[in-house]
Amino acid sequence: MTVTAIYADRALTPLEEIADPVIVVEDRRIAAIGHRDSIHVPRGAREIRAPGKIVVPGFVDVHIHGAGGHDVMEAYPDALETAARTAARFGTTSFVATTVTAALDRTCRSLEGIAQFIHAQTAPDQEIAAAEILGIHFEGPFISRARRGVHPDEWIVEPSIPSLRRMLSAAAGCAKILTLAPELPGSLDLVDAARAEGLVVALGHTDATFEEAQAAIHRGARHAVHVFNAMRPFSHRETGVLGAVLTSNDVTTELIADGVHVDPAAMRLLLAAKGAARVVLVSDATSAAGMPDGVYRLGTFEVTVAGGVCRDIHGRLAGSTLTLDRALRNVIALGVPLADAIRMLTLNPTTLLGLERTKGVLIPGADADLVLLSPDLHIAGVMTRGTGLH
Repeated sequence: MTVTAIYADRALTPLEEIADPVIVVEDRRIAAIGHRDSIHVPRGAREIRAPGKIVVPGFVDVHIHGAGGHDVMEAYPDALETAARTAARFGTTSFVATTVTAALDRTCRSLEGIAQFIHAQTAPDQEIAAAEILGIHFEGPFISRARRGVHPDEWIVEPSIPSLRRMLSAAAGCAKILTLAPELPGSLDLVDAARAEGLVVALGHTDATFEEAQAAIHRGARHAVHVFNAMRPFSHRETGVLGAVLTSNDVTTELIADGVHVDPAAMRLLLAAKGAARVVLVSDATSAAGMPDGVYRLGTFEVTVAGGVCRDIHGRLAGSTLTLDRALRNVIALGVPLADAIRMLTLNPTTLLGLERTKGVLIPGADADLVLLSPDLHIAGVMTRGTGLH
């Protein structure tokens, strides 16, 4: 069994800061973490010394469509492996593969392929870090046509428990999140059905009023997808879904912090309203993440990237090219404390998924998913399930 000891200047767990830490990794898990004078390092351990660096948990992205030129709905192993390795280069060590609205048959074929990959994936057997796919996020098809963004209109359907069950069957136990528009007929029954299957129910691509959103929250919706984007705008007399999301302590909120999807003032408003414990930084990245400008796939259609911004043929924003290391630097530029920003990338998303003891934290027993950050918060090294961090 290989034992690795990692030394850095600081560690953020993220709830605790440790000066002069050492992290001992055994059998792809964290065996011990603490000040280097208080931790026993086994004789013969491989040492990784990172002076001047900060070690934090690996980032977790609950809303990502692809990376490295591949969309997750391609669903074949090489495509998913490429997306996983690309995401890891930018600090994302785990993610939830996110679908886009498509014909149900097409969606189910993709779900089957993704699920097969998830069930077969193992820790990397080479020294190349690759993110672990934790599950599947159904973004659609039960969404609002009025707030569909770039989701194809022809494949949007009314909430249907039989359709959801077909998707769940195709996902073979890997479904984690369902995004829906709570104002649609049958949506509240779909909330109940999804929760009974253990899914996180998210509000998104929605034109809901305050009351309609509140009804879904009361039934158990606990998350809001890319807040401000593809949602009924806020008004001081009809606050809509945003009013419900911003004032509910039960709802966590996604933020695409790329400086394109959400204005900095709106980002500050969200952070002030929700606090560090209820904001989850996501990429909403397309296959163009980690790639140059050009033409790429998002689900079943093409998007064009110019100046790092993804748009469809009508000029509408179509996902992003954001990576989570850039999201980190962008929220730090707003004045967010580093520990809070790291929490939004690590502990918050894993708490949402119920994985907070094994992912998104630096504690004994957790998976050895680590990121080394330089003082200017660029990626200096990544370890995924004990692999990497040369």
